[in-house]
Amino acid sequence: MGLLNDKVALVTGATRGIGRAIALRYAAEGADVAFTYLSSAEAAESLVKEIEQMGRKAVGYRSDAASYDEAHELVAAVQKEFGRIDVLVHNAGITRDTLLMRMTADQWNAVIQTNLTSAFNISHAISSVMARQRGGSIIFMSSVVGIGGNVGQANYAASKAGLIALAKSIAKELGARGVRANCIAPGFIQTDMTAVLSDEIKASFVEGISLRRAGTPDDVAGVALFLASGLSSYVTGQVISCCGGMRG
Repeated sequence: MGLLNDKVALVTGATRGIGRAIALRYAAEGADVAFTYLSSAEAAESLVKEIEQMGRKAVGYRSDAASYDEAHELVAAVQKEFGRIDVLVHNAGITRDTLLMRMTADQWNAVIQTNLTSAFNISHAISSVMARQRGGSIIFMSSVVGIGGNVGQANYAASKAGLIALAKSIAKELGARGVRANCIAPGFIQTDMTAVLSDEIKASFVEGISLRRAGTPDDVAGVALFLASGLSSYVTGQVISCCGGMRG
């Protein structure tokens, strides 16, 4: 018996990195998975096949949650196809790093729109679905940067901090309907976003991590599984740092 048997999960930005690891972990634990992507239809088809090989249903949707209309159309389509939505993992996000004094309005707005406004859009659409079901788990992918800030990432940090406040607010508003909302705050994780860093920079990050290694997408997926499953049935409005003991 899997921890998510017969549940339906919607994972945004799931064709690579953390999102992909979460989608696969959920399927391995018995969930059917709907997911979104923007760029690679080939990667989406590959993920569908991999999940179907586990004996679970999977459907990929080309959708941008930064668009209010697309987010609502997505949730309606998933509900129609799968009948219900038990878990939402909002994972999609971008960076446009530069020092605050050099940051343009476009760089600020792009990150806030993609990382934070998109979370409002999709949670707005899905909240009524989960409220009618009298249950559901909403998981936002925040960051340790959203807790402590970071040089050159004022826009990213603000967007990730906003996700924490949004999750805490949703938890208070929808708790009486059995809907939980939490955040995961990853630290230095091996993804496409961090692969472009030099070996020296990567080594400096690792030196500041108690466990002396970078995290993996599977490390984050384990926390996402906990928050999606009954193991966390009394956990809401919380932020779980998945950072290996990163020291600020």
